[in-house]
Amino acid sequence: MAKPVSRPAKRGGSSIFAGVLIGLTVGAVLTVGVALWVTDNNPFKIDPPPAAPAAPEPAATPEPAPSFDFYKVLPGDESTALPAAAPPAAPPTPRYYLQAGAFQNADDADNLKAQLALLGVEAAIQTSEIPDKGVFHRVRIGPFLAMDQVNSTRSLLAQNNIPATLVREEPNPQETP
Repeated sequence: MAKPVSRPAKRGGSSIFAGVLIGLTVGAVLTVGVALWVTDNNPFKIDPPPAAPAAPEPAATPEPAPSFDFYKVLPGDESTALPAAAPPAAPPTPRYYLQAGAFQNADDADNLKAQLALLGVEAAIQTSEIPDKGVFHRVRIGPFLAMDQVNSTRSLLAQNNIPATLVREEPNPQETP
């Protein structure tokens, strides 16, 4: 009879697994070492104790607190005149916008904004809900404070076949800086 061929018994584990494990360990140690070297943060470095101050600095004398005399602060005393009231604020100037389009689809508004950006015009998209019509995305350019800026931008848009509508906005007095 033929002798059965015996194969050597496999040992547990794999050489690939051991190589990956050793590689990860070496990589982690190198990473920590480089991070400590770059940040100059050595946890094993012993700092010398701080030196004691040679001589205490002379204490600065605090400024004396202002003294108020109650009778000098009373109203009707000419010596304590109140500051003049600020002049009334001028009416707020209107802000102008050029509206290049209003779309129900946000992608269409983004496309127009990108087209305006290629012309060098900065635009913003305002999203608002209009009753009985749905959500609209407005593409607006501005704000402009002077009409000459509005006219020059409008002419640039007209040269590129982009219609624009002038929108005038009156700011609330609370919004004025």
